[in-house]
Amino acid sequence: MPTSDSPRPLLGRKVSLVHPAWHSCGTYRVVLGQIAAYRALGAEVFPIAIGTDPGYVPERRWIWRDFLRSTPELDDGPRYFGGTPFRAMLEPKFLGEVLWPYLHGDQAIIRTGFAERSALSPEAERQSYDLVHCNHFFLMPVAERLARGEARVLLDSHDLQARQFALMNERMPWLKPHVSYETMLAEELAYMRRADLLIHLNAREDEEFRAMLPEKTHALLYPAVPEAPTGPGGPDVVLVASNNSANVESVIWFLREVAPLAEGVAVKIVGNVDAGVRSRAAALFERYRSWFLGRVQDPAAVYASARLALLPTISGHGLSIKTVEAMASGLPLIATTLALRGMGEQALSLPGIVVADQPQAFARALQTAAAAAPPSARERENAASRAYYQAHFSAEAYRRNLVGLIAPLLGKTGALSARTESFER
Repeated sequence: MPTSDSPRPLLGRKVSLVHPAWHSCGTYRVVLGQIAAYRALGAEVFPIAIGTDPGYVPERRWIWRDFLRSTPELDDGPRYFGGTPFRAMLEPKFLGEVLWPYLHGDQAIIRTGFAERSALSPEAERQSYDLVHCNHFFLMPVAERLARGEARVLLDSHDLQARQFALMNERMPWLKPHVSYETMLAEELAYMRRADLLIHLNAREDEEFRAMLPEKTHALLYPAVPEAPTGPGGPDVVLVASNNSANVESVIWFLREVAPLAEGVAVKIVGNVDAGVRSRAAALFERYRSWFLGRVQDPAAVYASARLALLPTISGHGLSIKTVEAMASGLPLIATTLALRGMGEQALSLPGIVVADQPQAFARALQTAAAAAPPSARERENAASRAYYQAHFSAEAYRRNLVGLIAPLLGKTGALSARTESFER
């Protein structure tokens, strides 16, 4: 936690932070870390949440009610909004160039199409920014509008999105011919080329995007993930997951393949993944209904009263934020190899993390860990997984690395240069 005496190299700078209006997911946790970092560095931050569905315009505050209720962490400062008016969807250009491709599965073009037509909070749009930090390529039209050709634009890629879109399309009844992965990837790369600096949240995507966009400037910057409490501890075995396709598949795999082999062990499944499991595997959900707690207001409290965390990930791409949160808690972890994706090889061999990819191995590890003495708060505080978190994913590590990246974008001259060098020392 920075003190009043901490260096503030961005003092007097204005930063617009553009992000999708999502909550209860990894992107939201990343955005919170970005906002906290810029404020700690002295910048005046303007977070702008962009609705990814039509109708979420700033003046219709009632439509934002669920988002506002689900994101109390953003109440610490001013909040701004943006979204596409319904009338924009009736324009011939939108119908022909955006909606028609979307009906064939083009997830990329519908998102950028909405962003291009978004109305923004006037207070945020009229500012003159020093830097625009954009999350996800499909919000680049908003970022460019705010930059006005003057501010530099930093783009956080948040995974290779075309790959996520292709997964989403597998279960959707699109018109034929279906859009290809290659088409959506080309659209994604075209928007990424318009940023001044490309930031990647995990090692795999950093390598892939460097190969596909060699002419651009890239940086691997692990996100700042909020601290998780290391005690006081309790009896709970926890599995935390939000409602996205990869998490739903992983929870179903765990309940279907692992849980029957780990008799006598009860698990608390936390997060809005319950809705996805109920929809995709109703009978399985009913069998384990008592294990599902649904969305909780304070995810950190889940780890505080736990003895063991499970990461049975069998699907997904990009860095797993829930894995990082679990590591921050210092709890013993049972994880699949895929849960640790995007991290260094060291993560696969950290003491306190059991890697098990087969159901039988996962179940054996679960029964063994559940029968062992729970770790003390001191043991959790000093856990190897928590030390790994602090070195790579803590707020301090993020601030240190971020300021080194953006100083050249802002022009490392005068007072900024002096403040930055003081921070780096």
